[in-house]
Amino acid sequence: MNASLSGRKVAVFGLAKSGVAALRLLLQHGAKVTALDARSADALGDVVKELHAKGVTLVTGATPEGLLTRQDLVVVSPGVPLSLPELEAARTSGVPVWGEVELAGRVLEQARVTRLLGITGTNGKSTTTALTGELYARGGQRTFVGGNLGRPLAEAAMSPGDWDALVVELSSFQLEGIHALRPYGAAILNLTPDHLDRYANQGEYGAAKARIFMNQHAGSDFAVVNADDAAVMQLAASARVPVYGFSVTGRPAADAPRLAGLAVAQEGGFRLEFSGEDFVLRNRALRGAHNAQNAMAATLLARLGGVSRDAVQAGLDGYPGLPHRLESVRVLDGVEWVNDSKATNVDSVLVALKAFAGGVWLIAGGKGKGAPYAPMVEAGQGKVKGVLTIGQDADALARAYANEAPVHACGTLDAAVAKARGLAVEGDTVLLSPACASYDQFKNFEDRGDTFKRLVGAL
Repeated sequence: MNASLSGRKVAVFGLAKSGVAALRLLLQHGAKVTALDARSADALGDVVKELHAKGVTLVTGATPEGLLTRQDLVVVSPGVPLSLPELEAARTSGVPVWGEVELAGRVLEQARVTRLLGITGTNGKSTTTALTGELYARGGQRTFVGGNLGRPLAEAAMSPGDWDALVVELSSFQLEGIHALRPYGAAILNLTPDHLDRYANQGEYGAAKARIFMNQHAGSDFAVVNADDAAVMQLAASARVPVYGFSVTGRPAADAPRLAGLAVAQEGGFRLEFSGEDFVLRNRALRGAHNAQNAMAATLLARLGGVSRDAVQAGLDGYPGLPHRLESVRVLDGVEWVNDSKATNVDSVLVALKAFAGGVWLIAGGKGKGAPYAPMVEAGQGKVKGVLTIGQDADALARAYANEAPVHACGTLDAAVAKARGLAVEGDTVLLSPACASYDQFKNFEDRGDTFKRLVGAL
């Protein structure tokens, strides 16, 4: 791989976290790099100094005509749509267009680090990825955890000798950009409408997710899927490897392909029916039925990958959970304040609402994704005492909740927290579960969640 990159002209399109990591990996392997970003040099900040110091050509704003067609390779950040005309022109000219994870995967494969566990789905990816990494680490594996979660895979590729296992969250955007990436174990957790601002329809979105199976080897690899989700089971039909399911109901979808094994939820935990193993799940960081699904998926990925039963149980017992995912911030005067800022779509809010019996004051809003809010309105009946709206989609939320629950137009998160403090009484829960992206008012969902925790901590 070194020889194939050394001296090659490579354009990195998009200088967010994964693009910068790809750029550093390319430089490490001797490529001649041109970096492109629609933002100005001032907006890019400190990374510009790094680029100049390393001799990288920086192009900001519009892409000059023909620039990408003169490259040997184009590496694209996940936030850059592959349908852009300049990328189509590059492909037509015979220039390969890869995502960052494809680049990283090829370097790692060349270094013979091929034990990659890939996890995708609409919701639960980050929790399942982090938990799977915990289980592999408990099993004594030197484990990299990243991808769409935290650290780009290109960071692992810069020191391939450090890792025994790679546990990688893969978004649909990242999967669009793969060609040869091969997960040893591939999981699809669920499939519900999301990113309809980028995909023409649900089918196109699902097809991007199914790409996680396309390079797996029938003789050695495996797949893990949600057996209760009919849409996921349809995608699983494209897998050419043994497929293992997990189920809360114990009744897989009727049109499911033949399963090699099944994990089934039971009181206090779950059971691997194909090997007769029971696991306890009483970790408060994993409350809710959705987290039982996440735990089953992680356990399948670990046990099928050779992690011992004892190491898996120790990981389930000790996993601390991830911030911004049904994170209990504090209990004040009998009111629990919960940070679920990672809930950036409607389906995530449905999952969150299932974890509470009632008395919920819901803080929601932000940059909407085009999906209707009616399902979360229905799911909140008898549970949601009132809605405090913030951000760009506040009016759309108010219309959805008209005549269903009291709506308080707050505009900003600090105003919503202050309003909730006055409304909530002992036994209630104030839940930040926005159903929207954060970019209208915050840098990202982490910034939004951290702001919420700071505001709540100051009450």
